[in-house]
Amino acid sequence: MAIADRHGLPLALRISSASPHESRLVEATLEARFCPAAPPRLIGDKTYDSDPLDQRLRQHYGVELIAPNIRPRRHSQAQDGRGLRRYRRRWKIERLFAWLHNFRRVVTSWEYHAANFLGMVQLACVVILLRHL
Repeated sequence: MAIADRHGLPLALRISSASPHESRLVEATLEARFCPAAPPRLIGDKTYDSDPLDQRLRQHYGVELIAPNIRPRRHSQAQDGRGLRRYRRRWKIERLFAWLHNFRRVVTSWEYHAANFLGMVQLACVVILLRHL
């Protein structure tokens, strides 16, 4: 899982097993961020539409989670239109994943150990950052 800034450049990165749900990886990924301060907002897809996750991120990190609702809910603490307008910028995060797919060792995990694979992904992120500074 990766977290990117508003320009699509990586801020945090973490690898994990494919079995846990993506929404359970958000907090651990925020802990693995490269910069000392947490971003003010996180944009996620419908997978991250969870009121408990939203409350935990707000309380522990001061982060606003922007995610569209999965479906209309009765007891929704739904977001207003301003936050969802920011959701349109999600393409920048998807662009980061496209940039990462330019590195063959990241697309297919050739590494036997997870730490080696994480090192390759971090190296790819450093190269992406250096290209765009």
